[in-house]
Amino acid sequence: MKRSSKLAEVKEKVSNKTAEIKAKRSLRSYVWMYFIFFTAFILILIWLFQYFFLERYYQSAKIRDITDAANQIIQAYGTDEQEVTNRSLAFDNSLCIVITDEMGNPIVMENNMGAYSHLNKVINKGYGIGLFKMISKLKQSDDNYITKIAQNENFKSKEIFYCTSIYTDDSDKQAYLFIESSIEPIDSTVSIIREQLIYITIILFELAFIVTMYISKRLSKPIVDITNTAKKFGEGDYTVEFNGHGYCEIEELSTVLNNAKDEIQKVSELRKDLIANISHDLRTPLTMVKAYAEMIRDLSGDNPVKRQEHIQVIIDEADRLSSLVNNLLELSKLESGNAELKLTDFSIVDKLNDCMTRYQILIEQNGYDIKYIPDEDRVITADIAKLDQVIYNFINNAINYTGDNKVIRIKQINKADAVRIEVTDNGKGISKELLPKIFDRYYRDAKVKRDVVGTGLGLSICQEILKAHGFAYGVQSEEGKGSTFWFEAKIAKQESKTVQKMESRLSLSGLEEK
Repeated sequence: MKRSSKLAEVKEKVSNKTAEIKAKRSLRSYVWMYFIFFTAFILILIWLFQYFFLERYYQSAKIRDITDAANQIIQAYGTDEQEVTNRSLAFDNSLCIVITDEMGNPIVMENNMGAYSHLNKVINKGYGIGLFKMISKLKQSDDNYITKIAQNENFKSKEIFYCTSIYTDDSDKQAYLFIESSIEPIDSTVSIIREQLIYITIILFELAFIVTMYISKRLSKPIVDITNTAKKFGEGDYTVEFNGHGYCEIEELSTVLNNAKDEIQKVSELRKDLIANISHDLRTPLTMVKAYAEMIRDLSGDNPVKRQEHIQVIIDEADRLSSLVNNLLELSKLESGNAELKLTDFSIVDKLNDCMTRYQILIEQNGYDIKYIPDEDRVITADIAKLDQVIYNFINNAINYTGDNKVIRIKQINKADAVRIEVTDNGKGISKELLPKIFDRYYRDAKVKRDVVGTGLGLSICQEILKAHGFAYGVQSEEGKGSTFWFEAKIAKQESKTVQKMESRLSLSGLEEK
């Protein structure tokens, strides 16, 4: 009941998650929506500028042009270029330019606006009230000029009046510059622009809709293809290929997914091999245990000698089963990171000599040529029991794979901060294609007989132990010339300091001799 309720709970969570994913918008809809919003935002800005800010901008631009003209007039005032400058500016910009004294008497006048110019009428009739008010405002203002916009009934348009003071060398005489300019009617132009803007808006929205649909489809298509491929892969189809074309990021994602697929496929194949290997390893001793137990029951129960032989076979096969189960548990513990290292400092030479004594019987009885080539003794820091396991695995692996001459060499090479241990055999070697798989879980060479390979967990356990220690490791091999498995154990800190002192002393003594 509990199991079925948990299963129903899991199914409900999966269905809820699927419904949640389906409720979310697709990438295509997001791209389409963002692009449409962007287009609408641009059009709103254009309409705001055309309807609300066009006239103000036009007036401010006109005032800026008049201010520039006024500066040129002031600079030319009182020089020989005064008349030419005033006439040129009035003609080019359709201005009425008047310079008066404090009493309103005209000193200079250039009119390019004709008889309907307001300044022209005021000057001809004497000092106008409007000009007097402008001068009063100019004196009260903190700015050096003032402007006024008024309606000209003759032109049926607005005009700008500009007023500023001109300071002469004679401080007793004050002059004032007045400029009049018509703000040309732009209503017809604005209406044409706004009419065009309506057509542009319609065209832009239609174009944005079409372009967005195309872009969103093009952007989402490779992702949709990868998703569909991933669904097939999730169903167990390892023959699929992730293809992402058109974009660098999509291609990188496809490459990563293909690599992940290859690794998962490799793990799946290794698991199948594990099941086959473990089934074989379990079936053989179990069959032997059952068979010899039945023999004890039926045949040798009353024969002490035969009974002892059969019981010993049962014990040996049980030991094989126990060793297999322990290897599996140890590998699982190492891979999960739960294995604790008991680090101690010990002599590497003593350790390797101790290992060699255990292979003495194998050397004497089976004719193996196993030799240890030492270097100067070094103290290393490691978990002595687990490093034992690595050394024995490497040597046993060499025994399993060595050639007919049965030559195996264990070599010690001292480095500045580490000791390199190499175990070399004279076997068939390993091909370049298989070298990367040597330390894989459950891997075994199919060319080697089953009875010497074991479960294929030994090198995987060695790899996890060396990783946990942070030791470098690897394998060098060439077909027909044997293989060399190696690792580099770090020297103990105190030993490392001693070695450095000895090296420095040797170098100093060498210099003194010279």
